[in-house]
Amino acid sequence: MSNPKELRYSKEHEWLSAAEDGVATVGITEHAANALGDVVFVQLPEVGDTVTAGESCGELESTKSVSELYAPVSGEVVEANQDVVDDPGLVNSAPFEGGWLFKVRVTAEQDGLMSADEYTEFSGS
Repeated sequence: MSNPKELRYSKEHEWLSAAEDGVATVGITEHAANALGDVVFVQLPEVGDTVTAGESCGELESTKSVSELYAPVSGEVVEANQDVVDDPGLVNSAPFEGGWLFKVRVTAEQDGLMSADEYTEFSGS
């Protein structure tokens, strides 16, 4: 399992891309996707919603459990990935590509976001 070096990671196992024009992409890590098992339902924040760093903003349901989705940054949601709503398995099969969850116009970051190496050590993945 390889965590892309260009991303940053939260302790709740979300990843965050570098902001382009103030907009960053959020997803869950491969480690989290594997721990969840087969994802069967995804509830994402809606476009226009405001998310707050460290707070719940959605839900992922798998054959094993239901898990909260936490925002690694604060800001306004500008896009939700309808593909993962329609095909939740993308979270498992492509967590860093097609399985991204939402895009947010960043106003503040959560403290403690980790580099890929720090996250690998933290998660043991």
